[in-house]
Amino acid sequence: MKKEQTTVDIDFAEAAVPQYARRGIVTMFMIMLGFTFFSASMWVGQELADGLDFGGFLVSLIIGGLILSLYTGLLGYVGAETGMSLDLLARKAFGSKGSYLPSAMISFTQIGWFGVGIAMFAIPVANELLGGSTAAEWALVIIAGACMTASAYFGIKSLTLISYIAVPLVAILGTIAMVMAVSRGDGTIIDQFAKSSGTLTVIGGAGLVIGSFVSGGTATPNFSRFARNGRIGAITTVIAFFIGNSLMFFFGAISSVYVGGNDIFEVMINLGLFYLAILVLGLNI
Repeated sequence: MKKEQTTVDIDFAEAAVPQYARRGIVTMFMIMLGFTFFSASMWVGQELADGLDFGGFLVSLIIGGLILSLYTGLLGYVGAETGMSLDLLARKAFGSKGSYLPSAMISFTQIGWFGVGIAMFAIPVANELLGGSTAAEWALVIIAGACMTASAYFGIKSLTLISYIAVPLVAILGTIAMVMAVSRGDGTIIDQFAKSSGTLTVIGGAGLVIGSFVSGGTATPNFSRFARNGRIGAITTVIAFFIGNSLMFFFGAISSVYVGGNDIFEVMINLGLFYLAILVLGLNI
């Protein structure tokens, strides 16, 4: 009699994650922090820098960051306690057919935003390294997209490995570039922000902070379900969202006041850190 082959679902897409597959606080923190290192958030940082002085920028980050962290933290807790993904939780809440709508909405927004992230890598790298041809841009889009898809295909183990490599490098190198830019700028960081501050209100800025990642944040259970318990899921999510998002906003803001752009890549290029810039941008997606 022929033996039947069974497929092992290492990511437990259709079931709650069992305890033996759960992860501790350090690993979950790295995964969640890597989740929030999203290139397109730097666009929001540029908008905040263009519309607010430095004090207003900080207040907007704090207010918006706290609200977004609370929202995602609650989702992180639920995901970790149940071990279920967003889709499974949606089925519990709305039924099998009722879950189609929230699942579809999250899927489409994430596909769109990750497409933006790939473009933010491919276009500037093609311009700086490959002459800016359309063929070069498309080649980089395909390569970056394949790498991103592979990281998802191989599941939580690959995401864990990538997070341990990418998170420290992006945070350290990006912060160094940001500090260098500020130190070489005209006056203090407060003076530099004051030159570009417009008519954006603090509440409007906080709204941008929340709206920039509220869709992605809704998918938090897809990651936090691997946490050992609800406390770890909530704590790592809250801290990661507050720190990670704020860092991305700072990258975009400093880019705006320093080079008039919206990407830490441009700042690093301006500082003569070309290859480090490519490394940071690549790891960031």
